[in-house]
Amino acid sequence: MAVSTNNKVKTHLDMAAPSPGASLILPRFGLGTATLGNLYQAMPDTQAEATLRAAQAIELGYWDTAPYYGFGLSEKRIGTYLAQEPDTVPILSSKVGRVLEPCRADGRLRHGFASQEPFQPRFDYSYDGVMRSFESSLARLGVDRIPVLLAHDLGQRTHGAEHALYWRQFVEGGYRAMCSLKSQGLVDLCGLGANETEVGLLALSELDIDCFLLAGRYSLLDQSAAEAFLPACARAGVQVILGGVFNSGILVQGPQASTHYDYAAPDTAILKRAEALHALCARFDVPLAAAALHFVQRHPAVSSILVGLSSAEEVQALDQWRDVNVPEALWTALQHEGLIDVLEATA
Repeated sequence: MAVSTNNKVKTHLDMAAPSPGASLILPRFGLGTATLGNLYQAMPDTQAEATLRAAQAIELGYWDTAPYYGFGLSEKRIGTYLAQEPDTVPILSSKVGRVLEPCRADGRLRHGFASQEPFQPRFDYSYDGVMRSFESSLARLGVDRIPVLLAHDLGQRTHGAEHALYWRQFVEGGYRAMCSLKSQGLVDLCGLGANETEVGLLALSELDIDCFLLAGRYSLLDQSAAEAFLPACARAGVQVILGGVFNSGILVQGPQASTHYDYAAPDTAILKRAEALHALCARFDVPLAAAALHFVQRHPAVSSILVGLSSAEEVQALDQWRDVNVPEALWTALQHEGLIDVLEATA
């Protein structure tokens, strides 16, 4: 489906108030699909399909993906499933900010993905780059609109010294493209997706955004988002989508079995903190993963929680963790031991 690339679009300083699409309220839980892009290791197509089918069965009605996840593979697998199951209509979110360019690929690990898709990612937050990325995502997903569109991985943490350059490219180009797509009715919510809070605060100060996907910065292991970012989103009426609530698996597998914290090897301090969390949850007979899930949903600024899952069994485990009755005494004990800095209860 072709989308308008008319460059005569108002800048954010001149944009009208958010469209009625901004009233779209996301489900409490959603499926993160980086794993469907062969994150860390290859996944058979049958396993990807079974994961999506299981997510549908437990009514996970929000699926998040990105061109970056397996260089198009995650989006393609979702598109294949939706073509086979035309009555399945999840709320989809995808991302812009990287364009995929042809390359030779042999399935070796690239950017953390064991994907044989013959593409490589290149950052591009320009107007045309965002439009190109969006149109390609529509084709892979087999849909004519994407309800939630996020600018992917802006910020100092990803771009270092080039952060200012990419930020201006986005504000002057890509953001205008996203606003145009929204005005055309091809997108309901526009926002950013990142694993740092600083760029989120910058976006809140300069742009009119509807939502922000924050990965890894509000969890049992890292509550840094609670200090300034989450309250700022609440004041601005911006929906917060949390990803990485298990911090790449350490809050599921436990400190002894996990090999990843925020996509890298955990350091000694993180392992020690995870061990203390695991031990205290065990005293209350609460699975660590269940405590991690229930903790983040207690914050009143959190709208939706994405969980990355890679099998039907993991989907079923999530369904069980959602139903665990976590006693208030556990939160009190965690706070007493200094393992949670902020104790928030949903209003």
